[in-house]
Amino acid sequence: MVYEIEDTNAVSSLFGQWEETLIWSCLQKIMGKIYADDPDNPTAAMAVIGDFIFFAGKPDTGLVSYKPKGHPRDFMIMIPQNGRWQTTITKFYAERAKLITRYATKKEPDVFDLKQLKRAVHSLPKGYSISMIDETLFQMCRKNAWSADLVAQFPGYEDYRKLGIGAVICNKNRIVSGASSYSRYRDGIEIQIDTKEKYRRKGLAYICGAKLILECLKRNLYPSWDAQNKASIGLAEKLGYHYSHAYTAVEIQDF
Repeated sequence: MVYEIEDTNAVSSLFGQWEETLIWSCLQKIMGKIYADDPDNPTAAMAVIGDFIFFAGKPDTGLVSYKPKGHPRDFMIMIPQNGRWQTTITKFYAERAKLITRYATKKEPDVFDLKQLKRAVHSLPKGYSISMIDETLFQMCRKNAWSADLVAQFPGYEDYRKLGIGAVICNKNRIVSGASSYSRYRDGIEIQIDTKEKYRRKGLAYICGAKLILECLKRNLYPSWDAQNKASIGLAEKLGYHYSHAYTAVEIQDF
């Protein structure tokens, strides 16, 4: 059996000192949900938020095979706490499972060079404008497949207004790049950055990222960055983050 956990204190020890803000969002009951194998004495748990599931505790096939109600997509990224969880995931999903490498950055609140970030924002090319995401821009982000993830974890603008924060660059009144909160936890956000394909390699993601970091720091929010690939970790380092470590995740198709 799989149980949704209301008292997240019951499972927090299973996740230990795992430095993933998506897990914190779930444990703090700000976004996402926690599931476990037992409501009173859990030995295995998973934190589910957006397209991510983090597995902790004793490997459990019941949790690995469970699809949370209302999950809108047939794709999921599963992050195992250790090799035993990885084996359980890959054994169950077989050919639907693809091992990938992701890259974590160190969480260092005082590492950013504010002057450099401000210079980046001021380097916006002529013909482009940068704005913080308001209700109109929120709705515009939702309408485009490439930009939807900038705001996808927030059911509506009111939720985003309360918990989210983001910046987008527009060209000819159309969004072409953005940096926003994929998720929110008590002390910060997890950053999501996307750029429309034909506008890539113009430095727009760098400018959006700089703007978002500056705005987060003004609000005493930490802008956490977890990189999907080497290009993403390269951009993170350009913005001032330091590489921490690589880790294995499992992409699941036809979830």
